[in-house]
Amino acid sequence: MNGWALAALITIVAIIVVIRRLRGEPLNARDLFGAPLVLTGLGIWALCEADGLTGTDLVWVVAGSVLGIALGALRGATIQVFGKEGVLWQRYTGRTFLIALGSFVVMAGYGFLAVRLGMHANARPVQLSIGVGFLGEALIVGFRGLASGIPFAPERERRR
Repeated sequence: MNGWALAALITIVAIIVVIRRLRGEPLNARDLFGAPLVLTGLGIWALCEADGLTGTDLVWVVAGSVLGIALGALRGATIQVFGKEGVLWQRYTGRTFLIALGSFVVMAGYGFLAVRLGMHANARPVQLSIGVGFLGEALIVGFRGLASGIPFAPERERRR
């Protein structure tokens, strides 16, 4: 798939997830962890397929991934996790968006610095960046959900 088409598809999916979470939605484990794990996996696959990566590139990728998970965890701490209709729900708040904007700025600066200091551009898959951020968020929200004692929402039934 074309790099721009993949980036557009990932962006559209991320926007849909954010809109759903802004309105508030039942919190189930599959929705919480599915997209972050798939995006992270696609990012790792893109790295494995990239030509000419060096050890320096991998150090930048690992450090950027740790930073992305930490920023996602910070964002996850601002999400409302509450009980409704006997199950867990989640809702993004204004602070969630402020942290998301700050995270974008920090990660853009990190990417700029990494490239200026020798990281290859193809060592920065968009899906990995988005995936690790959502993974950090999911880990914190999932932990908070488990700690609440309220059951996670059941998976939605798929229409045939």
